[in-house]
Amino acid sequence: MAGGCRRIALVAPTIGDAREVMIEGVSGLRSICRPGETPPHFEVSRRRLVWPNGAEAHVFSAEDPDSLRGPQFDAAWCDEAAAWPRGTAVWDMLQMALRLGDMPRAVVTTTPRPVTLIRKMVEDRSVVITRSTTMDNADYLSAAFLEHVHETYAGSQIGQQELEGMLLDDLEGALWTRSLIEQARRDASDLNLHDIIVAVDPPVSIGPNADACGIVAVGTGTIPTGERACLVLNDATVRGLSPLDWAGRVLALARTVGASRVLAEANQGGEMVRSILQSAGCDLPIILKHAHLSKRARAMPVAVLYEQGRILHADGLMELEDEMLRFGTAGLSHSPDRVDALVWAIGALMVQPQYTPRIQRL
Repeated sequence: MAGGCRRIALVAPTIGDAREVMIEGVSGLRSICRPGETPPHFEVSRRRLVWPNGAEAHVFSAEDPDSLRGPQFDAAWCDEAAAWPRGTAVWDMLQMALRLGDMPRAVVTTTPRPVTLIRKMVEDRSVVITRSTTMDNADYLSAAFLEHVHETYAGSQIGQQELEGMLLDDLEGALWTRSLIEQARRDASDLNLHDIIVAVDPPVSIGPNADACGIVAVGTGTIPTGERACLVLNDATVRGLSPLDWAGRVLALARTVGASRVLAEANQGGEMVRSILQSAGCDLPIILKHAHLSKRARAMPVAVLYEQGRILHADGLMELEDEMLRFGTAGLSHSPDRVDALVWAIGALMVQPQYTPRIQRL
């Protein structure tokens, strides 16, 4: 690649991944030189790979989209894009940097997990897709490994994804399927909302590598059949903000959608969560909830409501929907903060007993 390109971006899930796999790995750029060629020199402090002909490759982490602001390239190699923690944001920023030469190009190598970025690429007519299976690389892999994975995973969904390179929408162990998500996207014009709640799954730490703060708004009303139903209005989940900043985001969403109250998980922080929200100016009732069941156990009654057709989705919820499809599977590599907030909100509106005043004669 360096022979015809002068400036290359190397993007991996982390800086360590870029060095260990893309540069120093057995199939890395320093290991695949032709006989007699001098391998490129890796300048660790500058995160730069330099070839004898002057071509350069600069290393970036998919944890930091803003690091791609400013530099410019005529080519990029993006590895394991389906595992990028901030996939769409990184990809969009990279497109702004691919502005040199007559025909800038990006090569993406990845397991085809059904995340937003990969679906976006598959649907892009300018993207050329090639697929290969694990067996295509059999000459370079352990025979014992091949035998083990074939016996263990052949015919399973994870085997189809990891070994055969197939893009699957429904993963083994998932509570939600693509068909359920599509069903939830139907017209919600007949649903008159009479109560709206914003649920928060607060992070236990701060910084760019901390868990996200799950923030989801859900309203409830009645569908034409007379049954109660929910409409998921907005997903304002954010990562890397200080407590006051994410609390401000919660308050802004609550005001936008006209929420009657804010519900927050308080397993980590307890009353401190209430104090943070009040410090940000929240004057709505704040309900703190403590989780006594596992995430999956709390989510199962909500998944049943989806199967019953009683949950609807507004537009613009792709990242939440992707996390729902991977929740409970090996394909989810981070804390399901969006789903947690969704489950808290729908659970409060639909799963918990709804009490109404009544008069008893004495």
